[in-house]
Amino acid sequence: MQKIQSQGVHHITLNGADRQTSIDFWEGVLGMPFVFDQPNLDNPREGHLYFDPGDGRLITVFTSEDRKPEARRLPNDPGAVHHIAFSVSHATFTHAKERLEARGVKVYGPKDRGFMDSIYFRDPLGLLVELACYRFEPPVGCTHADVMIEAHRQRVARGDYNIQEVHLAGAIEALVERRQQSLSADRSAKNPYRPA
Repeated sequence: MQKIQSQGVHHITLNGADRQTSIDFWEGVLGMPFVFDQPNLDNPREGHLYFDPGDGRLITVFTSEDRKPEARRLPNDPGAVHHIAFSVSHATFTHAKERLEARGVKVYGPKDRGFMDSIYFRDPLGLLVELACYRFEPPVGCTHADVMIEAHRQRVARGDYNIQEVHLAGAIEALVERRQQSLSADRSAKNPYRPA
């Protein structure tokens, strides 16, 4: 028996409302370019809109002119989608709540997640959406996941409840030391500010 190795999220498809509401939300609120449009090949009565969330991957939305926006809380049953999160820069994050509230959107947060900051709001159909801003940049050649797994190991070793910035800083230092070479025989911390 062997695994089927995934290599990233290909796309996420959501059931949307009508075409214009979907375009207005995904491109007009979240700034995702509308990049592709065709019928839903499994249901020709629906449209299938494609948006770029910023990393070249895709968020796709099935639309129908029979479905109008109705903001209601979606089921939170086992197996249901709880929320969908999108990465934003710190600069964008600092203005996101204000920009959403200017549209009359109720925003929850910001929430301190230790390794990131988040705000939450609902799309026009009630889907919970998170805007997340990492508190760190991974070292060259590393991913956010590389930093997170190393920070997790350091958190567990210290007996801390959740990941905090001290774990992130330690993780980044450890990753740089492992991945980047140095001519120094001793790469430990030093104090060049000792008294003369």
